[in-house]
Amino acid sequence: MTDDPIERLRPLCLALPEATERPSHGEPAWFVRDKKLFVMAAQHHHDDRLGFWCAAAPGEAAALVAGDPRRFFIPPYVGHRGWLGVYLDVDGVDWDEIAEIVTDAYRHVAPKRLVALLED
Repeated sequence: MTDDPIERLRPLCLALPEATERPSHGEPAWFVRDKKLFVMAAQHHHDDRLGFWCAAAPGEAAALVAGDPRRFFIPPYVGHRGWLGVYLDVDGVDWDEIAEIVTDAYRHVAPKRLVALLED
């Protein structure tokens, strides 16, 4: 297993139905059917921290940030749309929790037919 957090994030994203990867703003990003962004690596924005941004259900980002601002943040540019930022450069990253967050991000933007495949 790799120590590179982005290399650990990548298979979580690509395991989802019809997920694709391509760069966006110079960072690895994952899309549903190469169209709808659901996760984007964030290694260079403002604070030089390593993390990712992802789609989130209404209110979820604010609740997670309030509960643990050491691990979660409201990302610039997309935070006003409810997106969540997750730091990957903290001690003790819970990769099971990261997998849940990634899957929830996917559910938030994917068509219902693809979301239904997750339940099968």
